[in-house]
Amino acid sequence: MSHPAPPGWARRNWKWLLAVGLVLALGLLVAFALAIVGFVFSMIKSSDPYRDGLAAARSSPAVEAALGRPIEAGYLVSGNIEVSGASGEAVLSVPLLGPKGKATLTIEGRKRAGRWEYSLLRVQPRVGAAIDLGTTAAAPTATEAEAP
Repeated sequence: MSHPAPPGWARRNWKWLLAVGLVLALGLLVAFALAIVGFVFSMIKSSDPYRDGLAAARSSPAVEAALGRPIEAGYLVSGNIEVSGASGEAVLSVPLLGPKGKATLTIEGRKRAGRWEYSLLRVQPRVGAAIDLGTTAAAPTATEAEAP
């Protein structure tokens, strides 16, 4: 009389295989989401409005008095940038950190004919009055400056 073959390893351990598979799938999903978020933040932080606003805040004596030196940008930038060729719009909120406190930099601007013009550059410290950095027209973008 022959005995049936004992079940294989996968059949004996199917619950462990299922759990490990689910954990791996969840890990890959989280890694993919983090990669997308990191890509979006890097694109925002390399944009002209972000760099121009941060430069204006760092060069302001009033912001330096409120936050101290050095003034660093936080990680969780929020807002929206839409660019289509030589035109675009940007609305950003950038957290600022300094030895004396924290603040939020608000940037609103439009890109026309390759130049960013800012209608709002304001730093709102956590304590104290808002600091208006003025409205400025930035220099042409790097792409426009390289054009023949």
